[in-house]
Amino acid sequence: MTTTTGRTRVAVLSAGAALLALAGCAPQATSSQTGASATASGSASGSAAAAACAKGALQTATAGTLTIGTDNPAYDPWFQDNKPANGKGFESAVAYAVADRLGYPQGKVSWAVVPFNNAVTPGVKKFDFDINQVSISDERKKAVDFSSGYYDVRQAVVTLANSKYAGITDAAGLKGAKIGAQVGTTGLTVATDVVKPSTQPAVYETTDLAVAALKNRQVDAIVVDLPTAFYVTSVQVPSAKVVGQFPADAATGSAEQFGLVLSKGSALTSCVSQAVDSLRTDGTLDRLAKQWLPASDTAPVLK
Repeated sequence: MTTTTGRTRVAVLSAGAALLALAGCAPQATSSQTGASATASGSASGSAAAAACAKGALQTATAGTLTIGTDNPAYDPWFQDNKPANGKGFESAVAYAVADRLGYPQGKVSWAVVPFNNAVTPGVKKFDFDINQVSISDERKKAVDFSSGYYDVRQAVVTLANSKYAGITDAAGLKGAKIGAQVGTTGLTVATDVVKPSTQPAVYETTDLAVAALKNRQVDAIVVDLPTAFYVTSVQVPSAKVVGQFPADAATGSAEQFGLVLSKGSALTSCVSQAVDSLRTDGTLDRLAKQWLPASDTAPVLK
């Protein structure tokens, strides 16, 4: 959650970086090279790249199996019924689509429970990639690798419908509000650095705890990613409303994207990015977003 989503979970991979990630799994250009040695070099490079991304034969944590990590609970609409393995919900569907492109059908995929903060901190990972509404950021890239972005996301504000903040139209209108957000998420970054409320934001271990605080009027508003905001208001707290969404990544001014998380220096990073890029190019990511996520144009943009 831009991380932070209530888990959103934070920041950006540029189109150029996405192309570089893809290039990592493709043969290098050899137009400036000449002679037989250049031809041999190009051929060897292409063979090495193909071998590194050989479908169903990647250097996975468990040979022959692709292990995918996510948090527990796994939230709607990203997952459904807190069952990541059922293929329902946007991120579950995306995870299986990426796995398939890598040569791992559903029967060759296993899931591991990984708390949000554990996924983005340094150290050995028990997954091949993690999918958990984790926003790509330069700070996080110091500790982990990211795939190309698989979803462009915005942060949103949720209040109770009868709150005095329910009618605000810009970030300045939240200055006096007590705001809640999940620890480590983009939502918390936006609440702290963009809204800059007069009272320090309340930080919660999970999105559910932040939602409960809103429901119990312990906070005036919460900041979560937009799809989560719609789920909160339609299912968890029907007496709440989505006040509005922040433009792009309100903290950086760039498009915020969720990316798959991999161990720092993972041999799989370029192959996973290639799979994500192919799903974006052929329209699969857009189709899955339309199937599982609410339309972003239904929430006003905060000025």
